[in-house]
Amino acid sequence: MTTPSWDAAYAASTPPPWDLGRPQPAFVRLAGEGLLTGQVLDVGCGTGEQTLLAASSGADALGVDVSPLAVKQARGKAAARGVPAAAGGQIGSARFEVADALSLEDLGLTFDTVIDSGLFHVFNDDDRARYVASLASVLRPGGHLYLMCFSNRQPGEFGPRRVSQDELQAAFGAGWTILGIQADTFASNPGLFPATTALAWLANIARSPL
Repeated sequence: MTTPSWDAAYAASTPPPWDLGRPQPAFVRLAGEGLLTGQVLDVGCGTGEQTLLAASSGADALGVDVSPLAVKQARGKAAARGVPAAAGGQIGSARFEVADALSLEDLGLTFDTVIDSGLFHVFNDDDRARYVASLASVLRPGGHLYLMCFSNRQPGEFGPRRVSQDELQAAFGAGWTILGIQADTFASNPGLFPATTALAWLANIARSPL
């Protein structure tokens, strides 16, 4: 996952398929259930819609992405919407930093909740294990990871790698408890698929207490 390739997606004349200009409906539902509060980390935040959603729900939210251009655009959105960027526990704040999802321990922070909207499925097998270990380094014991990834139920082979429930179960083994995996859908901009939705899994995964 190299920075130039992701920057190119955000520099194009049309937004990438995942950059809707609004949060994914699945995370809107989670916010409505009061699950995106406290100190929230949005990993692979892109232009920040899920981060800003968490902030609007009262969270102290941090969005991180490997693409400097995506982070710049996310900061612009936050400023345009009047969302404060204060850190350190301020209710209803959002800030954005460039960071590698495989080295989240470098942030030197821990969180109550982590959001992953469409990142897990970009990793190969080796990086998938590194990513799970990276998540474990920042999610507090008892905290929750809400992860939405491409589903193996999605027809065809074009687009992101498909993920099965068994693969999620295998990836989050010792140190984790999978509380639920439910069928859901990604909303998508036109162009990647004939429809503007794609089949997904939404997983609720807890970090095991120490």
